[in-house]
Amino acid sequence: MALSGSIANQTLAAIRFGYGLRPGEQLPGDADALLAQIKKGVAQKPRFPREGLTGRQETATRVLSVRAAEAKARQAGKPNDDIRKETQREARRIYRQDAMARIAQAVHSPLGFYERLASFWVDHFSTSVLKSLPMRMIVPLYEAQVIRPNLGGPFNRLLQAAILHPAMLIYLDQNQSVGPDSIAGRRDKRGLNENLGRELLELHTLGAGSGYTQDDVRSAALVLTGLAVDNRALEVVYRPRIAEEGPISVLGRTYRDDEGEGQDHILMLEDLAANPKTALHISRKLARHFIADSPPDEIVQAMVDAWSKSQGNLTEVYRAMLTHPAAWTEPGRKIKKPFEFVVSGFRALNLPERNFANLVRDLDGEDEDEGLASKAMEMAGADPQGARKKAAGRANALTLGALQRMGQPIWQPPSPAGFADEESVWLAPSQLSERIAWSRMVARIFGQKLEPAQFLDMALADAVNPETKTIISQAPNRVHGITMVLASPEFNRR
Repeated sequence: MALSGSIANQTLAAIRFGYGLRPGEQLPGDADALLAQIKKGVAQKPRFPREGLTGRQETATRVLSVRAAEAKARQAGKPNDDIRKETQREARRIYRQDAMARIAQAVHSPLGFYERLASFWVDHFSTSVLKSLPMRMIVPLYEAQVIRPNLGGPFNRLLQAAILHPAMLIYLDQNQSVGPDSIAGRRDKRGLNENLGRELLELHTLGAGSGYTQDDVRSAALVLTGLAVDNRALEVVYRPRIAEEGPISVLGRTYRDDEGEGQDHILMLEDLAANPKTALHISRKLARHFIADSPPDEIVQAMVDAWSKSQGNLTEVYRAMLTHPAAWTEPGRKIKKPFEFVVSGFRALNLPERNFANLVRDLDGEDEDEGLASKAMEMAGADPQGARKKAAGRANALTLGALQRMGQPIWQPPSPAGFADEESVWLAPSQLSERIAWSRMVARIFGQKLEPAQFLDMALADAVNPETKTIISQAPNRVHGITMVLASPEFNRR
């Protein structure tokens, strides 16, 4: 079922290009209003990492140093399990707080288009907190440090920032890649790891089926040798002893390291960013994300043309998409992914900052006298520990646990290709049952004072179909009515 055919541009802008309606929030009405969000978003400090960029860098390097010292002691026969377990707890706690902050960022920000772009690019340049324990601290830093500041500028700048970040090199095992004919390769008989070279061509730039060969993948990986991560400083470094010497040919371009400073990987990234196939791949992927699983060719072509004219300026590519008439027709062609669904649900419920802060505290089992924890305390009587556990379980079920069950846990893509962006994946029966269960839970906790008919108007405005209005008007009680609004076909589409 599609959204109402008479939907206003303001409603469609909020639903299709943002995270949905929020009562009292001014709606963007056109392309200019949406594009204006990019500059504002880049200028704002995100809610994560919780201690800021510099603070997170210091935290991560401290934990890495402690773990390295413990590993060395363990090898010497003097293990310290307490230190190891404490760093594990700290990394998990940091991840949990950052993940909740990322949900809060999307729920409370009035810059829905900017937030959606951040999610798109984090997925395009996927990394995962599951790669290793330190990545639970590094991946949130990666989004804040690389993706959000660069998503409105030249693509080549975003590409270089993403590829040349510790999170990407760790995720794709670049530290294990050694040029076979390098000094270290000949001495230690270590070999090439093609992960970064392959994903660079297949996912990040040209796209699968664009004509590159396995030889190009290997050659790209060879050009990237020398890049590694210094875990002590958590910085990307260039190590000539593991770098393959040139000349190396990729897609017909030969790299010889003429400057002798290991800059060929920069030249290769610039060449890939400027390749017309990269423009087509990413323009189509953007249009697919925002407009339809099979986006109109004319929109994609307009975006490719804008890419060419602006030399890859991403704001101009977005402008071409947003100003094309077809971008504002046939609402409801995309299914919301789980993160979009949960965030838009909280936004429609107009969840205050305090309520979300209570969820964060409850998830950590702290401040049992506030928020959901106090309700749980009352129900649990004289068992404060049981009350805290119940409150934490409920907070998790509403947020991080819900996204886990729905198949889109925060910063945990199933592969370097990111999360699927097609209807068939997110319309599976198990997926829909989880959405209904979440809708019932959140309605029971936050929606008991809302009138279903009024909530329907707040959540969907003129995007709702008459049949749904009739069904909601016949709800036997408020919780049932709110549940049906959140589980409705219109609310789950954009």
